[in-house]
Amino acid sequence: MLAASLAFTAAPATDQRTTIDCARVKCLALTFDDGPGDHTPALLRVLREEGAKATFFLVGKQVERRPSVARQEAEEGHAVGNHTYSHPWLTSLHDNEILEELRTTQALIADATGRRPTMYRPPYGETDERVLGLADQQELAQILWTGTTLDWKLRDAKKIKAAVLRLAERDGVILMHDTVPQTVQAMPEIVRELKKRGYHLVTVPTLMRGKGPKAGVSYF
Repeated sequence: MLAASLAFTAAPATDQRTTIDCARVKCLALTFDDGPGDHTPALLRVLREEGAKATFFLVGKQVERRPSVARQEAEEGHAVGNHTYSHPWLTSLHDNEILEELRTTQALIADATGRRPTMYRPPYGETDERVLGLADQQELAQILWTGTTLDWKLRDAKKIKAAVLRLAERDGVILMHDTVPQTVQAMPEIVRELKKRGYHLVTVPTLMRGKGPKAGVSYF
């Protein structure tokens, strides 16, 4: 499986890049970790109905369970990144274990979507120069965030919405989880309010305005 998957090319820039110029308009990237989960299809429906794009950092184990959902994310123009296979604390692992976490997930995502991710997000945001260097070997950029909702802890749709609106800023990257049902429940109101405030909801690559992501570089 791994050898076949590595034959895929890296994910191309989404079409959104050609239609939205974040240098001219107010952009914001909503990002979702740990999926695809049971509630991801409902989230995709909301994003599709509202004309919004997002970035999903996928866990390899979840891609194995729901490859069709991962495929749908990519087909609908969302950006897809690597979030490791088993969601470990990467800084606690040996080099070969980190590489296996990333390689396996690259292969699974490529098999599901036809595209190898160019981005990864370290679980829990736990990273260091060693981890970043190993990600560079896999041609991956590291994507962190400008604000986190702590939705996994809040578990309340109204509080999650309030957190997103508080964290929203131009060129911001907000961390959420599509595995938290209350986050998905809150999304229609979140997206509509952000649009009222003038935000264009874009993928992380679109937010970078053609200047990234570059392998071995840590962003946000």
